[in-house]
Amino acid sequence: MLTRVHRAWLVAGVTFLVLLASAAFRSSTGVMVVPFEEEFGWSRAAISLAVSVNLVIYGVTAPFAAALMERFGIRQVASAALVLICVGSGLTLVMTASWQLVIAWGVLIGLGVGATALVFGALVANRWFVRRRGLVLGLLGAAWATGQLVFLPLITTIVQNVGWRYASLLVCLLSALLIPLVWAVLRDRPADVGLRPYGAEGDLTAEEQEQNSTHSGWSAARLAIDGLVSAARTRAFWLLAGTFFVCGWTTNGIISTHFVPAAHDHGMAATAAAALLAIVGIFDLVGTIGSGWLTDRFDPRYLLAAYYGLRGVALLGLPLLLGPSIDPPLVVIMILFGLDWVATVPPTAILCTRIYGRERGPIVFGWVFAAHMIGGGVAAAASGAIRDIAGDYATAWYLAGALAVLAALAALLIPRTQPTGTKVDMH
Repeated sequence: MLTRVHRAWLVAGVTFLVLLASAAFRSSTGVMVVPFEEEFGWSRAAISLAVSVNLVIYGVTAPFAAALMERFGIRQVASAALVLICVGSGLTLVMTASWQLVIAWGVLIGLGVGATALVFGALVANRWFVRRRGLVLGLLGAAWATGQLVFLPLITTIVQNVGWRYASLLVCLLSALLIPLVWAVLRDRPADVGLRPYGAEGDLTAEEQEQNSTHSGWSAARLAIDGLVSAARTRAFWLLAGTFFVCGWTTNGIISTHFVPAAHDHGMAATAAAALLAIVGIFDLVGTIGSGWLTDRFDPRYLLAAYYGLRGVALLGLPLLLGPSIDPPLVVIMILFGLDWVATVPPTAILCTRIYGRERGPIVFGWVFAAHMIGGGVAAAASGAIRDIAGDYATAWYLAGALAVLAALAALLIPRTQPTGTKVDMH
């Protein structure tokens, strides 16, 4: 007799695809800079402005997206986000001025990918899973992170062989195809379809049946801001946000933005550098899923300390190994970096939930994720300035490595749960 699959796994599967699709666009921006420059004659600064606006809106949208999902529903917000990604990608096909790129790339797609980022996955995992929550967070984190890197060689090939418009069109069509799937499968809570979360025991409670009406009157913006104000009174929030700021610095900020230019400085071809980032993406899939499994079994704080420590070793060793060719030691460093690329997500999200509760945890995680993207934005600018001043990226790599080591130590100071007698009010 076949055992019926709990709907939670179908919801997680569709969420995985949505995160993968939004990550695909994030991986396309870097390889389109030069084609835009060559075709339209725009300056690097004008194109970079669109990327900067995208990153800022991407990070700031996340906590408000969690609140909007509380107010209007996961299905509605995720569908609207996919529409924004689709429209933004489509508009690049007919743009003629750089300000239009800022609107399409920066504003529309920034809003879309921000609403379908890790906070979306954390909200789904917290609502639909009691058991295997860490594993699901690992899977969804892998979709978001690995998609950014694994798709890079494919998108680079499309841009080089048939043009950047085909890459934009691919993202547009993929987003459009996902909208009916999201609408058919996603629901706000298991109670909406008469179920309890996966792994929960007993019958559906009256409280769970009434949750939607309880949340429907909340102001989305106020919910997000109140969540920040309340969480900011706790030491745990600043430790979580600070370590995730470093996470963004050492991933999106320096590796995603500057690895290919740094490899080029050492005489390495762009396709070879993209292949190395793909290796990071592949092993991130293993590392993030494995991190989810470990988070269900071990203290998340110790896992974070180990991940940031290993990342620090990889970053400190990278400038010593970069060269015109791909040598085995460099591959080992990229594998090591891949194993903890976003392995930090499951333990960080779980700690947010344990400290601030199942309903408020995702909103706090939204602000923690905003710190991640701000860290990435600061690192992108700082690393570029270091390159201009020093003539190479060596100092930038060493700085990132040192910050990762500090984050490893800071992770040990995070409380495991909300301190006894402390109440975090987010209403």
